[in-house]
Amino acid sequence: MSEFEGKVAIVTGAGGGIGRSHAIEFAKRGAKVVVNDLGGDVHGTGQGDTADQVVEEIRSAGGDAIANKASVADRDGAKSIVDDAIRAYGRVDILVNNAGILRDKTFKKVTLDDFDLVVQVHLTGTAYVTHAAWPHMYDQRYGRIVFTSSGSGIFGNYGQSNYGAAKMGMLGLANVLALEGGPRNVHVNCLGPGAATRMTNTVPGRNDDLENVDPGRSPNLVSPAVLFMCSEGAPNGCVIHASGGRYTRSVIYVNEPVQLGSDATYEDLVPHIESLMDMSNAKPRSR
Repeated sequence: MSEFEGKVAIVTGAGGGIGRSHAIEFAKRGAKVVVNDLGGDVHGTGQGDTADQVVEEIRSAGGDAIANKASVADRDGAKSIVDDAIRAYGRVDILVNNAGILRDKTFKKVTLDDFDLVVQVHLTGTAYVTHAAWPHMYDQRYGRIVFTSSGSGIFGNYGQSNYGAAKMGMLGLANVLALEGGPRNVHVNCLGPGAATRMTNTVPGRNDDLENVDPGRSPNLVSPAVLFMCSEGAPNGCVIHASGGRYTRSVIYVNEPVQLGSDATYEDLVPHIESLMDMSNAKPRSR
């Protein structure tokens, strides 16, 4: 029997792509799944029934799932996702924050409305749903939460200032919640995924046939990392990347400090710039 048997999992943005894969993989292993998706396009407009379609797919395979079509960027909508899980299944054990949109432009050309909306969906929406689930997990002394970050934020990517800012913001939020939740067995980690999806098809020059995805770029190859981060033996406060069957972990490194004392000035620092910038003996940053 799988360790996910009987667990209640919420996956936001699960109407297609990577989120759909997560939802199906949890359901295959006996989890009860809340499939959330507004059903809009990659720019965050419109609505649809993609959540219903994934629920039907899960149920047809013998699994247990319900649909929720609320927007994570709306406070009441985000809360309704968790409320539906509690109403249907009595608890929530796993939350995978996957919902997102894209409105890519260089920072010179991006409008502040587009900047705000992308941050609202990715970062604030993640915070909204997590905030609704947090008391349940905290009180039951068990929870596994995944934030879907991105290399676009962790490492940077041209033309994605809004998306990158939101994705790196998730890492800061996860770092804090890992500290707050750890003593209550609520573990929070970040995912850095890579796969062929509707969103990646918006990248200039990319036009994947999503009905016949290259096996090496399948969203299914991301889900093993998510299941690990939602398992009984999950880490806490980690960033794990998954793409094309390759799985890596990234950490923040710091070097030895340049000790100049409490009266240091810029002129005092200048002779030590080479040491300040030298990362040859850097070590992982501990909390």
